[in-house]
Amino acid sequence: MMKSLSTSSRFRSTIKNTAFLILAIAACGNAYAQKEEPKRINIGLVYPVSTNGINAAQVSNSFSLNLLAGLSKNESGAAIAGFSNVILGNAQGLQVAGFSNHIGKEAQGAAIAGFLNTYGSSNGISIAGFANIGHTASKAQVAGFLNTGGKVSGLQVAGFMNVAQNVKGSQVAGFINHAANVKGFQLAGFINHAKTVHGTQLAGFINIADTADVQIGVLNFSKNGEMSIAATIDEVQTALVSFRSGGRLMYGILGAGYNFNNKKQVYAYQAGLGAHLLNGSQFRLNGELTNTGLLNFKDNEYYKVSFALMPAVRLGGVAEIFAGPSINYINSDPGEGPALHKKYISSWGGRNGNNFQGFYVGYTAGVAFKL
Repeated sequence: MMKSLSTSSRFRSTIKNTAFLILAIAACGNAYAQKEEPKRINIGLVYPVSTNGINAAQVSNSFSLNLLAGLSKNESGAAIAGFSNVILGNAQGLQVAGFSNHIGKEAQGAAIAGFLNTYGSSNGISIAGFANIGHTASKAQVAGFLNTGGKVSGLQVAGFMNVAQNVKGSQVAGFINHAANVKGFQLAGFINHAKTVHGTQLAGFINIADTADVQIGVLNFSKNGEMSIAATIDEVQTALVSFRSGGRLMYGILGAGYNFNNKKQVYAYQAGLGAHLLNGSQFRLNGELTNTGLLNFKDNEYYKVSFALMPAVRLGGVAEIFAGPSINYINSDPGEGPALHKKYISSWGGRNGNNFQGFYVGYTAGVAFKL
């Protein structure tokens, strides 16, 4: 009986001691929480000449204003600096700097810098005169020269280049876009490059991808696309050899040739876009918008913009023959160009040194060999 009472007493004592320990830990936690510094308002010149002094790197602010540069742990409101903001942790709200913003972890809100924004990740808008550099980015990156991001969800706009690993949204660049995987849209003044594109590539000159849904450019290369060499002739006896490349729907055209009617303006070039309006196993209906020029490498000029609608018959998956009518607009000096065609729907100019301009109906015919 005595043993039972002793055991019960020890058990109750253990429970009391455990409860006391839990209460002590909770009290310590509350005391630590009470010691956590509240967010401050920081005014300064440059670290450490500020209201936060040498402790600025350990202090989180709700507002910072520094004449030159500021340093802080976190920002939750607005951080404004004449030259640079350096935020070691997270930033929420607005960061504005004459030269650069540097955010160690996550940026939420808007970061605006005259030259550069850097961050671990961005869940907001980054605007920089030169570059935005981060690991991940959501919503928007806008830079005068360069944007980088491992994973981008939203919009990248750069005057020169966008670089990303995975894009879910759009890349818009003055010169080049590069990404591994794109689900959305790439628009570049010169070249788009990606591995896999579930969407559209639109470039002023060239698109490159392993696989792509839609490519629109003068030159298009993808493993699931088509490439061919075509020989064509039109109503004014301009013969061209052109390279055609693209996907299931759109393709680009780039060619060179010779005009057999002229004596001076004999060298021809052509660039344009085409679309498979109907795409059957044996029959196609192609629409092509092209710009053709004739020149003699001196002072004569002849430009023709044509839209041709051409039925095409496939020959065993190796070649196709096509031909059809075209509507044409020409702009030529008063020399040989206007005489290439006799009947115009409408024409004007060609006198007193003015260029001749006119509309007429013609044709295009040719054969293409699959590469």
